[in-house]
Amino acid sequence: MKLKDGMIADRAGDDYVAVATGEASKSFNGLIKNNKTADFIFRQLMTDKTEDQLVEALLDKYDVSEENARKDVRKIIEKLMAAGILDE
Repeated sequence: MKLKDGMIADRAGDDYVAVATGEASKSFNGLIKNNKTADFIFRQLMTDKTEDQLVEALLDKYDVSEENARKDVRKIIEKLMAAGILDE
């Protein structure tokens, strides 16, 4: 799975934000505010990744249990799918 083409992530001060441009803006128009962990997962999804690869990336980056990493990944995937900006 990966984000639709046209999703852009950036940092604005202390905030992590993402917006849709181009093709992605046809299914989503708005601003996404992420925390640091969500931004990390979001950026990982700019290239094709499996859920297991996302969990592994979180485990490599942060001191977190696999259970918590998997919960965070699933929660973010569900939100991105609901917003219509994630291609499977």
